[in-house]
Amino acid sequence: MVRFGVIGTNWITERFIDGAKQVDDFSLTAVYSRTKDKAEAFAAKYDVGQTYTDLDEFAQSDIVDAVYVASPNSLHAEQAIRCMQHGKHVIVEKAMASNSKEVAAMIKAAKENNVLLMEALKTTHMPNFEVIKNNLHKIGTIRRYFASYCQYSTRYDKLKDGTVLNAFDPKFSNGSLMDIGIYCVYPMIALFGKPNKWQANAHMLYSGVDGQGSILFDYDQINGMVMYSKISNSFVPSEIQGEKGSIIIDNIQSLSKVEIRYNDGTIEDIAEPQVENTMFYEAKAFITLIKENKKQSDINTFAVSLQTAEVLEEARKQFGLVFPADKA
Repeated sequence: MVRFGVIGTNWITERFIDGAKQVDDFSLTAVYSRTKDKAEAFAAKYDVGQTYTDLDEFAQSDIVDAVYVASPNSLHAEQAIRCMQHGKHVIVEKAMASNSKEVAAMIKAAKENNVLLMEALKTTHMPNFEVIKNNLHKIGTIRRYFASYCQYSTRYDKLKDGTVLNAFDPKFSNGSLMDIGIYCVYPMIALFGKPNKWQANAHMLYSGVDGQGSILFDYDQINGMVMYSKISNSFVPSEIQGEKGSIIIDNIQSLSKVEIRYNDGTIEDIAEPQVENTMFYEAKAFITLIKENKKQSDINTFAVSLQTAEVLEEARKQFGLVFPADKA
């Protein structure tokens, strides 16, 4: 069994645990929160007896082998590095950190302490992402990547009423790009590498973060475009366009439906069945890496995480969003 401790007591942690429980070798043994009441209430849901409010005590725990970090983005680097310094393997919720400097420091800590570090970007571990990669050759020379993820946030209603929650607070290194825009950018880099250049724009909210935005990317032979939003919905599919056809993706975040539409009008359904809680796939991949004594994912590699952080950071600079963490 791989004994997990979790940092963060929100819905995404619950989602991860519910997905990870489908993996035979997963065991939840400890919960960390900055407040005792939250830690104990969350632990009670899963019949976990050990809770921590001191990060050092949690990191040194002898009942924890691996840690899932799902705190606000601004806390990821410090918490992950502290855990890795005490020999814990770490899977960190996306975005991996506030900026590329923090991501580089996390990678350095993983190497120095000989532990596994992986960004919890679930999409790239899903069966249908592998399907997309394996079928790219069918559409000929790739010419365009387009991804859209626009999902109206109920937290935006709170913001309009004057309450700034974590999701829209720059001190937590949040905003639309960091929260959901990354679902568009990360797969592009995983498939095609880091672009040569990019141009970003965004609509900024009074709280100091972006509510929505778009980015144009240039490769040698490919144009890329992503659009994302937490203040509006979109029902437009994503697609990868080639000279012989296009791969149509119903939702870049879930990949539940994938098909190829060829230039001659024929349509090929290439999607495979996926489990309902798709966080299962990242949990399974992470646990498998631990059991195989590997220190880096060959899918969510250090290079992809670092390149994604560099792209997001430069995009934010272009539309004027600088986090407090960027000045540290």
